Amino acid sequence: MKLLYWLDDWLTQSPEQQQARLPYTGDDLLGDVFVKYHFIDPNKPLLFTFSPAGTNLQEQDLHQDYNPWGYKLARSQNVNIIAFQHLGRSNWFRSRNLIFFIEQLAELLTPFKQRLGYGLSRGGFGVGAFANLLKLDQVLLFHPVSTKNKDKVPWDQRSSTDIAQQFDWQGDYHDLDLGHAKGYIIYDPINSTDRQHAKRYPQLNHLRVYGMGHGTHATYLTKFGFYKQVAIDFIANQQIDVAAFRQQTRTLRFKEDYYKKLNKANAKSEHRLGLLSKAHQILLDEKEEHIQEHQAQIDVQPLVEIALKHEEENPQDAIQLLEVAQQLAPDDPLIDHKLKQLK
Repeated sequence: MKLLYWLDDWLTQSPEQQQARLPYTGDDLLGDVFVKYHFIDPNKPLLFTFSPAGTNLQEQDLHQDYNPWGYKLARSQNVNIIAFQHLGRSNWFRSRNLIFFIEQLAELLTPFKQRLGYGLSRGGFGVGAFANLLKLDQVLLFHPVSTKNKDKVPWDQRSSTDIAQQFDWQGDYHDLDLGHAKGYIIYDPINSTDRQHAKRYPQLNHLRVYGMGHGTHATYLTKFGFYKQVAIDFIANQQIDVAAFRQQTRTLRFKEDYYKKLNKANAKSEHRLGLLSKAHQILLDEKEEHIQEHQAQIDVQPLVEIALKHEEENPQDAIQLLEVAQQLAPDDPLIDHKLKQLK
């Protein structure tokens, strides 16, 4: 636990001496959790990230240049970072080694006045469970799991819930405890389990994205770094431009895939499928008229910028997004030029 020893010694020094010892980078292995950290300035935000599900990283996979989930993003934004990466497929940050480490760590972070948390799904659980202990000020959570304690969330019938019962869901930090933290929770209200977990975070600003699903690659917007951009805005400003967020998510309405996702999510409800079919048909009938009427007020620049950013890595995705932008702004010469280049 090199970090604890370093912080303990660092705190004994004057602010000038502390700054002279920065930047400081290191890592620790806490049993089944790997933590990597980078400190640059106690006057800048300190970001905590917890990894989501989707990896089966093992101890032997770790190497000098390995970066946990969220670590590179924080480094690119020039903030302090402590990133927790779980090892193994089924790991809910419940080990005693990790809990002891975070309890000790929380006592050694007094110079860092602004503290942020960022996580999605399983990582969102980690942020929520330790938020009060770490005295987080702002959090950004994507479809987080609030707990796997069946007594508290009997409606969470996902297979991951049964697998997670191998851990202690009665002891400390087994449930969300945000303390005074504020911030944002982003989720798909059509996913009933995610919606019910989200209800357990009433103090956060709820941003609903219909059709997003549960997962880091649930929509085509993710391919263009849309949600990454949300995280960057949050880290840089400790807030999200909600109006811009909602405007950009509305572009989903112009994609056929959006309705396919909604139809799949509501396959068991004939009533909802009927409503979706009606809504889709209305959109098809009014889409051209709507665009012609409102195209002067529609800002397509964010879509174009995202497409240009990813045109080399994902040219087909860039084409699709530019085509959406062209529908919204058919007379834009830059969009027309880029489409001709990519095609």
